[in-house]
Amino acid sequence: MIRINFILFFVLIAVSIGVITSQHRARKLYFELEQQQDLTRKFDTEYGQLQLEQSTWAMHSRVEELAAMKLKMQVPDATRIQVIAKEEITVELIR
Repeated sequence: MIRINFILFFVLIAVSIGVITSQHRARKLYFELEQQQDLTRKFDTEYGQLQLEQSTWAMHSRVEELAAMKLKMQVPDATRIQVIAKEEITVELIR
């Protein structure tokens, strides 16, 4: 009877250590998950800001202004502008 009690006692100790270890690991993983979610939110915010900045830098009026100032470019006269249909471009590329 005493031997069975010792065996059960050691099994109880082993199971208790297993429960404590698994709870500790679960808490550690949950903390890591929270950190990664915070990082994801920060990256999403930064990505939105970068998209806004990119759209600001690529505005047609800004590009046109820089082309005129730095590269001394001008918008051509309406008589010098030729519009090419998309079908004509693909046909010429195939040839």
